[in-house]
Amino acid sequence: MSYYFSKTIEGTFSSAIELITGALKDAGFGVITEIDMKATLKNKLDVDFKNYTILGACNPSLAYQALQKEDKVGLMLPCNVIVQEVAENQIEIAAVNPLASMQAIENTGLKNVAEEVTGKLSAIISSL
Repeated sequence: MSYYFSKTIEGTFSSAIELITGALKDAGFGVITEIDMKATLKNKLDVDFKNYTILGACNPSLAYQALQKEDKVGLMLPCNVIVQEVAENQIEIAAVNPLASMQAIENTGLKNVAEEVTGKLSAIISSL
């Protein structure tokens, strides 16, 4: 089982961020964090890096369900989605596979929530 789902699309980096943010919103997720790795690495290490942004996506209803089943699951929230420029006008969008990342947690109730989130994120990436 892979720990992520991904798809490479054609377009600009900024349009890819808009595309995935809209697709997440349509599926009930909000982006609650956004980390610009290119800017962060430039500021902290003075190195040049490709366009690479980490989006923290959260579906409040499903997050609440997961937290009710397992209070430490917050260590794995929000679900990360990356947008990275792999070549000119070639943008990879990838999302974590919650089912794979939560395998270490022995809680069958949480597994059901993880399966639902996995299905939603997989469908979002496939639809791009």
